[in-house]
Amino acid sequence: MHPRFQDNLTPLTTGPRFRRSDDEFGRTIAPTSSQPVRVSAPPVQPETVATSEESQSSDEEYFQLQKQLYLVTLVISGAVVTSLWCLYSRDLALNYLIGAIVGTVYLRMMARDVGRLGRTKVRLGNGRMALFIGLMVIATQVQQLQILPTFFGFMTYKVAILVHVLLTTFAPDSNSSRQPVN
Repeated sequence: MHPRFQDNLTPLTTGPRFRRSDDEFGRTIAPTSSQPVRVSAPPVQPETVATSEESQSSDEEYFQLQKQLYLVTLVISGAVVTSLWCLYSRDLALNYLIGAIVGTVYLRMMARDVGRLGRTKVRLGNGRMALFIGLMVIATQVQQLQILPTFFGFMTYKVAILVHVLLTTFAPDSNSSRQPVN
């Protein structure tokens, strides 16, 4: 039966241990064996190759995701702009188009930051937020622009992300990385 943790506490046995060769009181303990300890290093090359292949495949998968998001964003933007042009007015459609273009640029900046995230130390979000704030300031100051259509156009990239998530959740393709269980 093992003693409980609380039963084993005394002031002499609770000191910090910084090295394995130190005893409870900080004294260095001499090795008991006169033979040197041999430590073999793990092979470096196979792990590097495997990591490199995994990195390349994940980068390729990430670029595919980027392309899909851009394509879905453009399709949704085109459909909404065409609908607004036909049903409401040209000005409303152009306001939405301006917001959608800025939203696509925002998505591109976000994708670039996410792509650099593991490779370098990057502060995220500085320029992207300024892009959105600049769009809203311009929309409020220019007489021909309306705030809501511009804002909804900007948010089109979020709809594209939502569509992508719903498609991958409820209708996964047969070429996914999941292997059938034998």
